[in-house]
Amino acid sequence: MSEKKSMLDGEKQYHIQLQEGDIADFVILPGDPGRVDFIAKHFDDPKEIAFNREYKTVTGTYKGRPVSVTSTGIGCPSAAIAVEELANIGAKTLVRLGTSGAMQEHTRIGDLVIANGAVRQEGTSPQYMPIEYPAVPSADMVYALEGAAKEKEASYHIGVVQSKDSFYGQHDPDSMPVSHELNQKWEAWVKGGVLCSEMEVSTLFVVGAYRKVRTGALLVVYGDQNRKEALSKEDYLDSVNMATNVILESSLKIPT
Repeated sequence: MSEKKSMLDGEKQYHIQLQEGDIADFVILPGDPGRVDFIAKHFDDPKEIAFNREYKTVTGTYKGRPVSVTSTGIGCPSAAIAVEELANIGAKTLVRLGTSGAMQEHTRIGDLVIANGAVRQEGTSPQYMPIEYPAVPSADMVYALEGAAKEKEASYHIGVVQSKDSFYGQHDPDSMPVSHELNQKWEAWVKGGVLCSEMEVSTLFVVGAYRKVRTGALLVVYGDQNRKEALSKEDYLDSVNMATNVILESSLKIPT
């Protein structure tokens, strides 16, 4: 009788459909599969490796350094799957490139945010670590991102971000049965200096810490619901282009 194989044994992973050798040690994680090819245009010799469900992967090099990009889909559950399966096949550094909504007066649309912590207002990371455990990135990745942002003369902020499960719970909280709780917590995060809101970072940090991989996050401030502002398509692409360049330059500061 043949021995039953596990999804954790280094063979082709069930969801991302990748195996050892398919990816670089440094992987950029956008949410949207449609953003993968845009990011991969910055690579030398990009090659699409797999596209299954929300997980699309392209591998190439940047200035001689192997790099990959894998989309995670929307939200923490699918992001956790990507982190787990990428770690299984040799990923050592995972950096989210995402969009976010402004929460402070000084975080303006088009700015970049380097997350140095995340509010765990989601249901995935507590299935890994108790809620008292902090969601924080790797310090060397924060330093690398900041150094690259300075070199690229990007407009950026460093601080805590909020991760949530419900997109419409943020954008239309008053329509929700738990509106009082949503509004009260939002007010608390704002008073606490949280810079922006998004949907994956906290789980990336917590699962990454558990799996002993380096993590980081660089977010584009796409919209500001208080000011009723959002980036145009052209400005959005310019901001994602800047964020991609910053992350790729940061990869050169991280050992393979």
